[in-house]
Amino acid sequence: MKSINPTTGEIIKEYGEMTPEAVNSIVKEAHEAFLGWRKTTFAKRAGSMQKAARILDSRAESYARLMAEEMGKPVTEGRAEAKKCAWACDYYSKNAEVFLRPETVQTDLSKSFITFQPLGVILAVMPWNFPFWQVLRFAAPSLMAGNVVVLKHASNVTGCAMAIEDVFREADFPVNIFRTLVVGSDKVSAVIENPLVKAVTLTGSTDAGRYVAQKAGQMLKKTVLELGGSDPYLILEDADLEAAVRICVQSRLTNSGQSCIAAKRFIVVSRHRKRFEELFVEEMRAARLGDPMKEDTTVGPMARHDLRDGLHQQVVESIRKGAKCLLGGKIPEGKGAFYPPTVLTDIKKNMPAYYKELFGPVGAIIPVKDEEEAIRVANDSSFGLGAAIFTKDLGKGERIATTEVEAGCSFVNAAVKSDPRLPFGGTKESGYGRELSHYGIKEFVNVKTVVVRATT
Repeated sequence: MKSINPTTGEIIKEYGEMTPEAVNSIVKEAHEAFLGWRKTTFAKRAGSMQKAARILDSRAESYARLMAEEMGKPVTEGRAEAKKCAWACDYYSKNAEVFLRPETVQTDLSKSFITFQPLGVILAVMPWNFPFWQVLRFAAPSLMAGNVVVLKHASNVTGCAMAIEDVFREADFPVNIFRTLVVGSDKVSAVIENPLVKAVTLTGSTDAGRYVAQKAGQMLKKTVLELGGSDPYLILEDADLEAAVRICVQSRLTNSGQSCIAAKRFIVVSRHRKRFEELFVEEMRAARLGDPMKEDTTVGPMARHDLRDGLHQQVVESIRKGAKCLLGGKIPEGKGAFYPPTVLTDIKKNMPAYYKELFGPVGAIIPVKDEEEAIRVANDSSFGLGAAIFTKDLGKGERIATTEVEAGCSFVNAAVKSDPRLPFGGTKESGYGRELSHYGIKEFVNVKTVVVRATT
């Protein structure tokens, strides 16, 4: 298993894959750690989680450089990611006990209440694009709930996985409550089958989600899936166009376009089409493509060459079917998995840019005649993760966001983003279940009814 720098193409480090026996041993050790961890107080857990938050915050610079090296994230974004992880740890250290407080229910018996008990060993199958955040946003609430975690991270960010394990170890969590499995994707099925693994969470592609859900379903194990997205951003008649374009481009280029909740489809009413295209191209052209270690870089390389080449094929195929390329669209010469900020317009239903997820710095503009068509096109997708609506009529925007657009997260006049205080997840082929907020911490607990009847 190799970690390859996508900027230079050089091998950073090679890791020996764990044997099935080693994997089973780690799962067993995690289960044994759970037997003690589940009995600890929230105060004890919170103390360690606050230490983890301080470590993540204090080492944001080194973690940012690690992310840049392993998967190409610009260091400015890597710092922000590490600090966001610290925020999540701090948030759950302070709120987990309240979220999981027993709930009294009035019945005709002496005492009835609902309690939230941890499940045990939770397997996390995580992707490379936010190598710290996507792990911590699950791990922080799960550990605070009394569960333990085994992580199967993406192979190209094994260094990040090891660094996260070190965070929990240095934060004085008990040994083995967070462990990393250095194995390929083909070994996930066997881990799910392990009877000591009680549930699975996956962030990744829709195909990966189907595979994990099927295997976990066979074993009758709970899953939470956060999958792909092709987020529509609706630019309506009364939008503040300049502000909308800035937000759209910023969202589209987040993590060099490699984000499930990055803006993907820009659905623009006819009145604004020409001006939106002009402003959008201008903003995309101003982005600085380059070395992710440099402070002024806004778009780094894609995480792997095969991902870059696959994105380019989607662009080429869309152009072949009639899309117009207003900017970019060509693979740069030289080393590195770079792809330039690209703008396509006149997107139609038969094009990959319409129905596929463009996981890179490519914006797809879909002209529509009016608001009604904009909503129809927004929902004409197998995905349902995030959506944004741009309008000066806040009442209208709220109505569309609430009842019209099919998404797990709908924002008005703002880019879709995750926040520890708000539930995060999708619908349709973007997955099911929720992370973050009090909903996220309750995904991997046994919601247990307890009834006590007094004897006479």
